[in-house]
Amino acid sequence: MNLTEYIREKRKTKDLLCMAHLVCGYPDLATNREVIRIMVERGVDLIELQIPFSEPIADGPTILAANQLSLQRGTRIRDCLSLMEEVSSQYPIPFLFMTYYNILFSRGVDTFVKQAQQTGGVGLIIPDVPPEEGEEYLTACRTYHLSPILLMTPTSSLERLRLIAEAGDGFFYCVARKGVTGAKTYLSKETDEFIQRCRKVTDLPLAMGLGISSREDFDYLAGKVDIAVIGSAIIRIFEQGGYQALTSFLEKLIIGIS
Repeated sequence: MNLTEYIREKRKTKDLLCMAHLVCGYPDLATNREVIRIMVERGVDLIELQIPFSEPIADGPTILAANQLSLQRGTRIRDCLSLMEEVSSQYPIPFLFMTYYNILFSRGVDTFVKQAQQTGGVGLIIPDVPPEEGEEYLTACRTYHLSPILLMTPTSSLERLRLIAEAGDGFFYCVARKGVTGAKTYLSKETDEFIQRCRKVTDLPLAMGLGISSREDFDYLAGKVDIAVIGSAIIRIFEQGGYQALTSFLEKLIIGIS
C-alpha cells in the first residue's frame, strides 16, 4: 500500500489523521525511540523525522534550537538513517524524512533518496526545493518510489498551486500561514478558502501544519483536510513535562477524532 492509499484507507474511519514531527537526535536518539513509541501507541498516524540542519529556514525558534542541540551532540545523517530503519520496521505506520536541500546536496541527491527508501522511508519533505528547481530530486523520488511531499502556501496563485500539484505525490503539505513554525496559528475563514483553493488543483490528500497546537485546532480541521501536522507543540510539551505530559497531550489531542 502506497502513502496515498494508506491515508485514504485510514480516513475511512477517522475524520482527521495526525502526523507528528520530531528532530532526530533531540534531545538524544534514545529519547526519540521512546517518544515514537508513545506517539504510535497514542494514535499518531504518520511521523516525520527531521534530519537536523544548521540553518532550518522554515523552522521557528523551538525547532531551530532542537536542530542546533542535536548537531552539537553529534547527530549525523547515518544516525538518522539508522533510526529510520529501526522504527519503520518496528511500527506499522508510514515514516517520512524532513530536511533541507543542503543535506541532499552534500550526500548526493540520488544517493540520499535511495538510502531514505532503503531504510524504510515512504516520503520526503524538503521545504526549500521548489518544483522548478527540483528536477534531480523529483526524478530520484520517482526512481526509488518515494513520495515528494510539496508545500502549498496561502500566498500562492492558483496557477502556481497547479504547478505544485503536477509535481508532488503522496499528499500535499498546506502551510497554514506565512512565517516559520512554532507561532500560534489562528484558523479562520481565510484558512477555509485556502483549503478550497488547494482542493481545486488536486485530489490527493491534504495535510495542514505550521502552528497547529491544540485540540481546538484539530476539531476545526477535522473533515476539511486529511492530516493535521504537529511539531513545535510536541517539543514544548515534552520539555515542560517529559513523557507523561506528552502522553496526556496526545491523548487529549487525538482520542475522539474519528
